[in-house]
Amino acid sequence: MMNKQQYLLYFIMGSNNTDKNPEDALREAVQGGITSFQFREKGQYAEEGPAKKELAGRLQKICREAGIPFIVNDDVDLALELGADGIHAGQEDTPLVDIKKRCPSSMTIGVSAKTLEEAEQAVQDGADYLGVGPMFATSTKEDAENPVGPGAIRLLRESGLSVPIVGIGGIDAENAAFVMEAGADGVSVISAVSRADDIRQEAERLREVLR
Repeated sequence: MMNKQQYLLYFIMGSNNTDKNPEDALREAVQGGITSFQFREKGQYAEEGPAKKELAGRLQKICREAGIPFIVNDDVDLALELGADGIHAGQEDTPLVDIKKRCPSSMTIGVSAKTLEEAEQAVQDGADYLGVGPMFATSTKEDAENPVGPGAIRLLRESGLSVPIVGIGGIDAENAAFVMEAGADGVSVISAVSRADDIRQEAERLREVLR
């Protein structure tokens, strides 16, 4: 199970989110101070089948060596096969109750939520943490919805939800502080780090802001 500190700088990436070799990109991000990693192999040009599994295994090895949690996005079979540290599901993905039935209790399970209703339902169903967003406009997700802003996290906290929350969507070193001030335990970033010219430096910049 992830501890609260591991949500601070939550890096998400698939092979199509970076212009570099994904392993090199992840290693640089680890050197820059990411605290957890989610393997999200979705969208155009994403790997499938055995190639996806092999890539996941190589990235998991980097995480294990660095001592950071390796989370799989919406692929319960893959998460179980690899013995991942956790799984993350969106609202349109595998229902949380089904995931809970199949996964060991030691596995951290996160759920994307946009509204108070979705967040409360996820917590009721046993989510270990919430990914709330999009915080700001984002180009990474092809089907991204309109931003809800940091105010959405503030609303969840004011309603009494104490579960760990990470903000996601369009977050970078310039706006991460607003997300933390709203009550988040950390920020999830994709392209701000994966597409940076200097991945390590960008991750370090974010860590500095999040301190």
